[in-house]
Amino acid sequence: MTMMSSVAEFCHQHGISRGTFYKLLNEGRGPKAVKIGRRTLISSEAAEEWRRRMEREAAISGRQVA
Repeated sequence: MTMMSSVAEFCHQHGISRGTFYKLLNEGRGPKAVKIGRRTLISSEAAEEWRRRMEREAAISGRQVA
């Protein structure tokens, strides 16, 4: 079964603010999210894919990954 995280849970797990989360989404760099009713949720698979993508971006740009 796929685990789903709320935006608040996702942000807490990844050490980013809600503002950063929505900024990344607007830039097309955020995780794939789904709307269920009024809630925005991120699957564990989407979170993992996003982390890998962010790590690749950091490696390309030479930034350190925490």
